[in-house]
Amino acid sequence: MTTLGFLYPGHHYAEDDFPRMEILLDAVRLVVNHTDVDEDVYGIDALVRTGAPERLAAGVAELQRAGVESVVWVSSGGSFLYGWEGAHEQTAALARAAGVPASSTSFGFVHAVRELGADHVAVASTYPEHIAELFTVFLRSAGVEVATTHAASLASAAEAAAWDLDKVKELVTAADRPEADVMLLPDTALHTVSHVAELEELLGKPVLTGNQVTVREGLRLADRRAWSPRLGKIFAEREAPPAPAAMWGEDRERARSGKKEWHGKRPRPGW
Repeated sequence: MTTLGFLYPGHHYAEDDFPRMEILLDAVRLVVNHTDVDEDVYGIDALVRTGAPERLAAGVAELQRAGVESVVWVSSGGSFLYGWEGAHEQTAALARAAGVPASSTSFGFVHAVRELGADHVAVASTYPEHIAELFTVFLRSAGVEVATTHAASLASAAEAAAWDLDKVKELVTAADRPEADVMLLPDTALHTVSHVAELEELLGKPVLTGNQVTVREGLRLADRRAWSPRLGKIFAEREAPPAPAAMWGEDRERARSGKKEWHGKRPRPGW
């Protein structure tokens, strides 16, 4: 049994996606601990505060007692708003506090896009436009080409959590472009796990969602693969794709300098 730990900001949003994924994955235990949130608002200052190092460190004790093999911070806005280097520093501090490899949802998106070998992605965001654009900046810092970003401009995680499948379908349809190989839905407050396969059928392309890539990132750090077609293309293939011709962006520079990635093991071919 592989045990993975997750720090989820606040309560009563989409944390019920995790027990659903645990049922779908074989011999994987997902332990979720909640961190404090000052206010539920999609503003830069509020989201940055959710990811403060001391706030994340305060949430690791329960995960340590559960014997987790990795820890992932379950927040896109609470990680990409720190910027590329700042997000590395954030997960480095989390790894030191937890004593196991650590990462965040934002890095989970980067690694998942790389595994799929996508040339361009589309972003379907529930965030306000100025925050969604900063997610685009983060992706581009990792060498991910963004074809388009569509923002629904919701005000809070509670609003996102209340969305049903029809609203999510409207969002991804508005964001989709023919040149995009993969669709990204960054918000971890959005219920998506039960709908990934249907969304992929609707768009005819892989769909990556916040909670889905978060679990995949925890598995990556624990050096564990798991499969479930109901969780989308990223969890559907047992055969590893060919290794990319070269590492992307920051990874290439880190390899040249001999620096390690703070948020976990360097991606291996097909992983």
